[in-house]
Amino acid sequence: MAALSQVRKLRDDMEIVAFERGRYTSYSACGIPYLVGGEVESIESLIARTPQVFRDRLRVDVRTRHEVTAIDLDDRAVEVRALDQDRTLRMGFDQLLIATGGNPVRPDLPGIDNPHVHGVQTLGDAERLLAEVTGGDVREIVVVGGGYIGLEMAEAFVRRGAHVTLLEASTQIMATLDPDMAELVLAALRRFGVDVRLQEGAKSFEDGQVQTEAGVVPADLVVLGLGVQPNSALARDAGLTLGVRDSIRVDRRQQTSASGVWSAGDCCESIHLVSGRPIHVALGTVANKQSRVAGINIGGGYATFGGVVGTAITKICNVEVARTGLSEREATEAGFLFQSTVIEASTRARYLADAPLATVKLLAEQGTGRLLGGQIVGEEGAGKRIDVLATALTAGMTVRAMIDLDLGYAPPFSPVWDPVLVAARVAAGAAV
Repeated sequence: MAALSQVRKLRDDMEIVAFERGRYTSYSACGIPYLVGGEVESIESLIARTPQVFRDRLRVDVRTRHEVTAIDLDDRAVEVRALDQDRTLRMGFDQLLIATGGNPVRPDLPGIDNPHVHGVQTLGDAERLLAEVTGGDVREIVVVGGGYIGLEMAEAFVRRGAHVTLLEASTQIMATLDPDMAELVLAALRRFGVDVRLQEGAKSFEDGQVQTEAGVVPADLVVLGLGVQPNSALARDAGLTLGVRDSIRVDRRQQTSASGVWSAGDCCESIHLVSGRPIHVALGTVANKQSRVAGINIGGGYATFGGVVGTAITKICNVEVARTGLSEREATEAGFLFQSTVIEASTRARYLADAPLATVKLLAEQGTGRLLGGQIVGEEGAGKRIDVLATALTAGMTVRAMIDLDLGYAPPFSPVWDPVLVAARVAAGAAV
């Protein structure tokens, strides 16, 4: 819908039709954990624009509860199933935007389709989840998966007074962090009361329990937080070229391998600005930027999307967690030799009461000192410092050049030497 808004700005004459399988348009799926945790009052609060707003203000023919089932590139047409009317229609197109997003990972395990097992990808998912939470005695929650969504949902249910068990099959939570930084988040979760079980995956789901590799865990409700995969089946079946993780391959203008067919969001791939490699990133920030570019090009303008550095941030309990660029594993896979630097510093002047601490980790290329990535875990005021690192990565800065960045200073916001700059100073010595 962000793309279509751009199209309408450029082309008043273009007929625009949008098919949506669900009932909602333009909403914040990222807000669902905060809805469950009670920090957001209602589902309506997460909706930016209703379908009727698009119809009235932008003259977009929005058809909710309509699922596109096939794309015919030869005839330039789509086949659509009207879900509430049990009929199928066919509509031609001159330009097509595929913005089918991502599908939550749902492993093929016994009982995974039971009604008490929930994904949290759409507002429809949120509706069903809230109905079960508010309509019954839900005390034992099992969250499967220790990524961003899994951790945010675990915190949300603890805030509701439930007992939460988080199952993670691997050796660490938050796989996008290096293990040493993930350990800091793990400690915070356990202090908050979440029963985190590493190297213990779910094997099956039954009424009132989850069978794991180590035994049985009580479960009035199960939330899946195993990440998302590109929803690219339509594109694949139409013969479009797919890329990393089967995401839709696009060029710098967001055009697919077929002329006049575009894609944006969680279903398509991006280019990582540090590694130079294709990457699949399922983030709302990336989706909106790609959509703006696609919309301008569909409307007859010219725009390009340069790529991403993989910046992500969240807050778990009272700990802010952020990362950007490459992790140690990713840097190694990309063929970089690098030095890692980890420092702990206060996020404001230490002579102020209760000055919060932050742990900052930087990766710098061996020899050149070029910044490759950064991670921050800390208390209040730590997380958004990741934006300095994301900017430095985008600019291709070295850690030595970062030392001279003219960052803002006042005691309530930072020490004279900001934690990011302290880390850069140490890294500059290690990277030469």
